[in-house]
Amino acid sequence: MIALIAKMKIKEGKMDEAADLFRGLVPKVGTEKGTVGYAVCRDKAHPDLLVIIERYRDGEAIQAHSSTPHFKEFSVAVAPLLDGRVEISLLEEILSI
Repeated sequence: MIALIAKMKIKEGKMDEAADLFRGLVPKVGTEKGTVGYAVCRDKAHPDLLVIIERYRDGEAIQAHSSTPHFKEFSVAVAPLLDGRVEISLLEEILSI
């Protein structure tokens, strides 16, 4: 199992717009083969920061996710809302419930 954590700082006043984009993306991600979990979270200490916690069966599933038309469209749409670069951590899942 592979986990991915993406941190996105959203520009001031753009959080609702970013959340709406994710509301359109998440159901589509849920239909992708190999996706185990996908959660979009807001950091309570930094309300302009979204933390996306993704879980996939394997590296192929991550590659497939990144190649989907809906993810590519989302990436283009969310880019102007970002305040800086997306920080991504790729993790090997050792134990989970």
